[in-house]
Amino acid sequence: MIKGKKIFITGATGFIGSNLCKRLIEDNEIVAYDNGRRDALKFTGLIGHKNLKVVKGDILDEEMLRKSIEGCNIVIHLAAMAGVHSYFEQPVKTMEVNAIGTYNVLKAAQSLKGLELFINFATSEMYGVNASNVKETDETKQGPAGDFRFTYSVSKLAAEHICFAFAKQFGIPMISLRPFNIYGPGQVGEGAIQIFARKAIKDEDLIVTGDGSTTRAWCYIDDMVDAIILCIEKRDTAKGNLFNIGNPDTVVTTLELAKKIVSISSSKSKIKFEPHHGTDIKDRSPVISKAKEILGYSPKVGLDEGIKMSIEWYKNNAEEL
Repeated sequence: MIKGKKIFITGATGFIGSNLCKRLIEDNEIVAYDNGRRDALKFTGLIGHKNLKVVKGDILDEEMLRKSIEGCNIVIHLAAMAGVHSYFEQPVKTMEVNAIGTYNVLKAAQSLKGLELFINFATSEMYGVNASNVKETDETKQGPAGDFRFTYSVSKLAAEHICFAFAKQFGIPMISLRPFNIYGPGQVGEGAIQIFARKAIKDEDLIVTGDGSTTRAWCYIDDMVDAIILCIEKRDTAKGNLFNIGNPDTVVTTLELAKKIVSISSSKSKIKFEPHHGTDIKDRSPVISKAKEILGYSPKVGLDEGIKMSIEWYKNNAEEL
């Protein structure tokens, strides 16, 4: 159990952050720091909770960060420029927020007395375009300069290196997580399951790019939050590590995923194909043995079950999305 902590969460109003707030808020004080670019917190019913302080701020604002983080014991850094459209439309902003923003959060955390843990969120995209059954010790792979598909992974990799540099040089207790395709109720922004589910509910065409043969391992949001909780609970033995977090039992092709969502939602949607523009990730699935051994992490929610709960949530919240 995690109790009596003051927890600083950047990107707290986003999909993962808002679900994490729900799990921690009853027994801890939460400082939710976010610029409001994506707001999933409004779906949680937590606004106005006595243990929640929402700070509208940007991680590029060093002064605001320093003021807002005061007195915190645990820092969870989720804020980032994410989403494929962001990489292409705002590549400079993507690099700036993910690399320099992370540096700013670390500098602010460095001033804390009694910091117990800093959790950094990295990305599975660090493993490159062919990332099937990858381990934390596998090489990271980036594409050529000028291919904006890689601005996100390069900036997040730089941020992860900065994190471990701070850990070594300044003694910050550090864990870095590399999540693999998180989905579920409350997801806003991008994500294939969200996009397919919302279209299937309305019987609209589902667009699959390329031939639909790319594969992903899908991890339900509750399993992702479980991993974060385990990192906090086992911080004394887990610090200094990076972990793949995902569900290797849920690997499907994009075409199989689209068909599954149409079937589960009893939709009349048709699946159509369009050429893929730019570089795509061909395969992405994790080896999670390290997280199992050190954290005791084990994903519990199967893909069909997770899709059913997601579709139900999108049906119930369609008017607010």
